[in-house]
Amino acid sequence: MNTYRVGIVGATGMVGQRFVTLLENHPWFKPTALLASARSAGKKYEEAVAGKWAMNAPIPAYAKNMTVLDAEKDAASLKDSVDFIFCAVNMKKDEIKALEERYARLEIPVVSNNSAHRFTNDVPMVIPEVNPDHLEVIPFQRKRLGTKRGFIAVKSNCSLQSYVPLLHPLRDFGLKQVAVCTYQAISGAGKTFSTMPEILDNVIPYIGGEEEKSQQEPLKIWGTVKDGKIVCTQDPPITAQCLRVPVSDGHTAAVFVSFEKKPTKEEILKAWKEFKGVPQELQLPSAPERFLTYFEEENRPQPKLDRDLENGMGVSAGRLREDEVFDYKFIGLSHNTLRGAAGGAVLLAELLAAKGYI
Repeated sequence: MNTYRVGIVGATGMVGQRFVTLLENHPWFKPTALLASARSAGKKYEEAVAGKWAMNAPIPAYAKNMTVLDAEKDAASLKDSVDFIFCAVNMKKDEIKALEERYARLEIPVVSNNSAHRFTNDVPMVIPEVNPDHLEVIPFQRKRLGTKRGFIAVKSNCSLQSYVPLLHPLRDFGLKQVAVCTYQAISGAGKTFSTMPEILDNVIPYIGGEEEKSQQEPLKIWGTVKDGKIVCTQDPPITAQCLRVPVSDGHTAAVFVSFEKKPTKEEILKAWKEFKGVPQELQLPSAPERFLTYFEEENRPQPKLDRDLENGMGVSAGRLREDEVFDYKFIGLSHNTLRGAAGGAVLLAELLAAKGYI
């Protein structure tokens, strides 16, 4: 496999920091440019993140003395120095849309962690194990943009990773309706306990825009590519509530599901155990060996114990049992800044590279 030169746009934010750490010694991807807002531009990376480095690991040596570029003003200068970029910026949605399209039109592929383009109908929103076929829309997007290399691909919202991968292998039984309540870590808001003291001894029962994403994004992920566009499915109807809880990392989901053809508990467990996706078949560097893990213990999965499963790229489940209103209920868990954010985007980029899109 080739070595790809990578830019990280939004490198000083929490997800950007996670990209910086994940790409240290990556076998395929070498960061050659770190970009952020005008406030950080011109500074050494170590200086730009001073006082706000949120990772447990220290700043990688390769990044410390890299000069941070301006994500907007220096975009054109990247044309000959990177093969693609990761994008995780904190801007208004219309500004993000414009910025990502600008990079794409500069013939720089964009792998985005942002939500701005998730419902652009020729932009694939991909969980690599679930809907890799949606990458087939990229040539149609390139035609619209007038590009040969440039395109935008996005990953889905972080909370979806805690339940959509677990529902996906069960679609053969006909998902009839789904209810989910997510208990989301503070790192999903770019916070730590020191920067979010209001979360201590507390639960905040509202996360702006999160419930709409949790209800609508799975319908695009389970949609189909038709005439150069991704057409969302209409089923199953999903209702969601999303709460911020005093957990550093790891989103937990309480899931309730009914089926057209109710499976046995054994059939569900078998479907989870046997499910593998394209990343496992291709043995991509960031792919977990076991994508889905079921815990038999009544008190698992737990964020503190299980979020780092498979280097934070595995999804875990537990407490599967029949329900008196729905057919079944269970608990799901995923690491929100690894599988749910930067790690999921790195895996998506690996898939794009393996399939020849980058």
